[in-house]
Amino acid sequence: MKYDLAPMSATIQSETFVSDLELATSKPRTTDLFGLPIMCDTLDRTARTVVARARFHKSTVVSFLNAHCVNTLMRDRKYVAAVEESDLILPDGSGMRIASKMAKRSFGENLNGTDLFPLICDHAETAGQSIFLLGGAPGVARQAANAMQARFTSLKVAGAADGYFSKAEENNLIAQINRSGADLLFVGFGVPLQEKWIARVKDRLMVPVILGVGGLFDYYSGQIPRAPSAIRAIGCEWAWRLAMEPRRLANRYLVGNAIFLGHAMAHALASRGITERASTVCKRAIDFTGAFLALAILLPLLLLVGVAIRLEDRGPVFFRQLRIGEDGRSFDMLKFRSMYLDAEIRRAALLGQSERQGICFKMRNDPRITRIGRFIRRFSIDELPQLINVLRGDMSLVGPRPALGSEVQAYSDPALKRLRGKPGITCIWQVSGRAEIPFKQQLAMDVAYLQRRSLFTDVAILFRTIPAVISGRGAY
Repeated sequence: MKYDLAPMSATIQSETFVSDLELATSKPRTTDLFGLPIMCDTLDRTARTVVARARFHKSTVVSFLNAHCVNTLMRDRKYVAAVEESDLILPDGSGMRIASKMAKRSFGENLNGTDLFPLICDHAETAGQSIFLLGGAPGVARQAANAMQARFTSLKVAGAADGYFSKAEENNLIAQINRSGADLLFVGFGVPLQEKWIARVKDRLMVPVILGVGGLFDYYSGQIPRAPSAIRAIGCEWAWRLAMEPRRLANRYLVGNAIFLGHAMAHALASRGITERASTVCKRAIDFTGAFLALAILLPLLLLVGVAIRLEDRGPVFFRQLRIGEDGRSFDMLKFRSMYLDAEIRRAALLGQSERQGICFKMRNDPRITRIGRFIRRFSIDELPQLINVLRGDMSLVGPRPALGSEVQAYSDPALKRLRGKPGITCIWQVSGRAEIPFKQQLAMDVAYLQRRSLFTDVAILFRTIPAVISGRGAY
């Protein structure tokens, strides 16, 4: 009995086409590590995904992240930007698995370039996709390409070139790569040079998939022997590499691994919320202690100001006003009264004379301010009763200034981020010019502070508050 295998072959090809199309267009499963979306998958499926993206011309930049990369991220902003622009970020090395366990994050297989490269070549051979190898010393990329062709006889190698080219030669190199018709470009310049180069020239390259692969070609060209599988299996390939190149890699692995573990620990604490909770407790302790000591030291001044306010017009010493605090919660904010008793009644008639753009009313020569009020406003003494609000927990020493309910109702969605932190007696824009800073800029500065706040930042703002108060800049 004879069987016609043609329909079966067509069916298999059709299923492969659909499967590859799904891999090329679907969003990969990722986990957050060091603020980056790290791909979670198997080596084989990742190789298929990379080749599928090339097959369907889905523009893709692939970066790898290992311990050395993380250390570099912490000190090189341009490298950070280049990695963040990548479409796929693959975990490389046992250090990333350690970091994922510390942060309690899911993790797939170790998707290092050395293991992934032959799998990509295998799937590229099947899919008819060509590769171009760029990097390494003269002849190394070509030797690595020859090794892959010997292993995968039908693999299409569009070209190979070393990484020793000048700025003047770059245009010709890019033209050579584009003329080759390569579907996958492997760039082996090392971190962070390769990522920065790819980010800079990717729009000029007509290659669907570009990968930054470090020293990959050295291993497959036979320049450097790879660690035995038993050593790789226990996650100690780094030790083998150190033994092969001790002078070049001693600092990277012996010092670098210790530094990486420190970054991994800091990331784990932050991702579990431990850092934020500890920071909150420390901030509250500093707030309470600072407010208590300040009230004790300034008590004679507070009493003197209170008597002066009382003597001027026989009105109340304190002014209470409903303000909006953290997460939209309202509270009574205390101030020394600096205006006449009918100030709120007269406010409506003065709105047209506001000298502040936006929803916040501010007037340099406000006729509602009393004589003692002008003095205490000039030196921000009117704000000192808010130390009581700090003791109560309504406010902090440092944070966005508490807003009026009418102001919050007019906030845009981005401005509502200003309510994500406890309001403060002093803030970043108060030590940078106070009322001279436009209201929109104040909002932006408050949001930026909340995103980057730390105890160090708070202490710096507190120290800057003293000269800002003495200078009186923008105080009215």
